[in-house]
Amino acid sequence: MNLRRCWLWLCLLVCLPAQALNITHIREYDEIIESGVLRVALYQDFPPYSFMDGDTPRGVDVELAQALADGLGTRLEIQWMVADESIDGDFRNHLWRGHYLRPGQIADVMLRVPNDRAFSSKRDDLGHPAFELVHMFGPYQRERWQAAYDPRKIKEVKSISVFQYHPIGVEEDTVPSFYLTTVMNGQLSKMTRHYRSVRAAFQAMIDGEVHAVMGTQAEIDWLLAQHPDAGMQLTENAYPSMGKQVWDLGMAVHEANRQLAYALADVAEEMILDGRMAELYARHGLRYMRPGLYEDI
Repeated sequence: MNLRRCWLWLCLLVCLPAQALNITHIREYDEIIESGVLRVALYQDFPPYSFMDGDTPRGVDVELAQALADGLGTRLEIQWMVADESIDGDFRNHLWRGHYLRPGQIADVMLRVPNDRAFSSKRDDLGHPAFELVHMFGPYQRERWQAAYDPRKIKEVKSISVFQYHPIGVEEDTVPSFYLTTVMNGQLSKMTRHYRSVRAAFQAMIDGEVHAVMGTQAEIDWLLAQHPDAGMQLTENAYPSMGKQVWDLGMAVHEANRQLAYALADVAEEMILDGRMAELYARHGLRYMRPGLYEDI
């Protein structure tokens, strides 16, 4: 009787779909090409990188994702990501396991991933590779921190010390937020205002609530382009004691999908070298910085 029950359970397990067992299927390169669809994970509501404009996806990463799909001869399918508490959670939810709300459903590639050797080789508390199921590759953009200010309120920004006397807006729970509330022994913390996004902080500057805003270069460039009549200007000051102020961004796939990584890296590299990547960013009003890998080319 026990043997019959075992066979019954075995048959039921074989007949169940992979989603029911939370078994994630990693699509290999040939399967992706044959399907005619490239699934790309992009961060939701994250202008100027990836966001919805009505019913239309917009942003530099959306255009890059389309170029990658075109390069493979496939159609683009976007898998929108809501950022987890850490990028490890984003990898888990979108590259190797899937979110509990859509078990087994993952993307083929994820964009806007830190491209840093020390980060990718990071180890956990037990000494094991922290990202052993993920392959990070294909740097396509260099990013840095940038601030903008209202010249009607501040004559010039020679150093961050000016923000002892002028309020500056930042997105909550970000590096600029932590930096401005702790640098100079916390002397800027009373003038640091927190908002739900850089967009909200920029709007607060337009409304006169703050006199400056800090975010990534791309975010600040895009907001200046969106509000050309506001008269806001870029700062050129340094950020002492901030640590890493410039970083490269690239792509990530499941560790088992190196062939896809090679193909996508070739497409992105060609775009960088022939100028199409810079043109893509310029269409959105952004200054483009090549990743460190291409600085001397």
